[in-house]
Amino acid sequence: MSGSVDRYFHITQRGSTYLREVRGGFATFFTMAYILVLNPIILGGAKDKYGHQLDGAELVTATALVAAVMTVIMGVGGNLPLALAAGLGINAVVAYQIAPLMSWPDAMGLIVIEGLLICVLVVTGLREAVMRAIPRALKQAISVGIGLFIAFIGFIDAGFATRIPDVAHTTVPVQLGATGALSGWPILVFCLGVLLTVALMARRVKGAILISIVTMTILAVVINSLATVKSWGLTTPELPDDVVSAPDFGLLGNFSLFGAFDTPGVGILTVILLIFTLVLSDFFDTMGTVVGISAEAGLLDESGNVPHLGRVLLIDGAAAVAGGAASASSSTSYIESAAGVGEGARTGFANLVTGGLFALALFLSPLLTIVPLQAAAPALVAVGFLMMTQVKYVDWDRFEVAIPAFLTVVVMPFTYSITNGIGAGFLAYVVIKTVLGKAREVHPLLWGAALLFLVYFAIDPLEQLLGVTA
Repeated sequence: MSGSVDRYFHITQRGSTYLREVRGGFATFFTMAYILVLNPIILGGAKDKYGHQLDGAELVTATALVAAVMTVIMGVGGNLPLALAAGLGINAVVAYQIAPLMSWPDAMGLIVIEGLLICVLVVTGLREAVMRAIPRALKQAISVGIGLFIAFIGFIDAGFATRIPDVAHTTVPVQLGATGALSGWPILVFCLGVLLTVALMARRVKGAILISIVTMTILAVVINSLATVKSWGLTTPELPDDVVSAPDFGLLGNFSLFGAFDTPGVGILTVILLIFTLVLSDFFDTMGTVVGISAEAGLLDESGNVPHLGRVLLIDGAAAVAGGAASASSSTSYIESAAGVGEGARTGFANLVTGGLFALALFLSPLLTIVPLQAAAPALVAVGFLMMTQVKYVDWDRFEVAIPAFLTVVVMPFTYSITNGIGAGFLAYVVIKTVLGKAREVHPLLWGAALLFLVYFAIDPLEQLLGVTA
């Protein structure tokens, strides 16, 4: 049995072991478990056009269930250490841009349509063809940009860096800590976690990231019980009164596939633009994540392509459909999977562990959500470093690829979006090649993608020009 599992997942062939896969699965879960808290907060805190709100307990169940099922399917079908859950960014678009225009079932119906369109693009081969048309330098830049992006996410989530309030009357956008200085027990936990993680990594200790997460969580629980802590953020590290809670499946299937098109006051063009925005964001966000994770795991082939790419992309599209059908918003591949890769995960076997933990979260969410962001965020900083090392493979002496690569790298963290970074790189690549008289070297699909991004970046003036309100 063990041999057949090894052969199916290519564990030995990819230089991994069962222990590394299990460690990686745990590390990925703990670095993305925050979605069990954050997704219900984002969706549950918004009201639809008719003033209705989604139930928090039902959202926790829907979020955990979709993450568990789709992560396992990705592991078995795609054989990549790539976990899936409700996508941040898209859930905010659903909550604050789409839901106020229509009912919640109608809004979730748009997510289902978006996922179905993504699946069609995969089946027709277009999505895979676009990914294969991307120059290797841009693929490497995408990985580096994601590394900086998730490191920035780590600093922000932990409160090490914060946005300066507008009332401060300063042009500086971010600052150290909440007041320009580090203060409070939570920040101490984060700083100690970063130091512990990098120290263990420097010593080549196996399980460095997971050891740090567990150690800092225990320390946070002790600190929270002995000291007065103003706020830990989304997750407070305290032992719950009840370890087990019953899941509530009330939101499953609560969507209307074409209801948005019949909503009073919402034009068909508005609905189409909303779907276009969702598709484009999901399409390229996933592309960047899949390439970045595969590159960090050393799974790209000689041409820089991802193994079993068609299946991986189809499963990701199906996850969007599942997320909408469960009212958990669109589910997508998670860049936090890099934490598992950093622990040694190289196959989809790690997903069985991560998916299993999400399944347990359906019943043990009070226990599994005690990990504060300050204990998990050091993993993102460490993995950001690991992904950043791929910057050495970009030919910085060739401006025609170096400039697009640079824009790809910096726009991701500076705009807090993988999609924006990819779009900036694509547009710059096409423009520079054209200016140099090398337009024929640009793949036709890259031309098409660049034009789509041009529309994406100019969506607001286009809406005004067409008289669309959204």
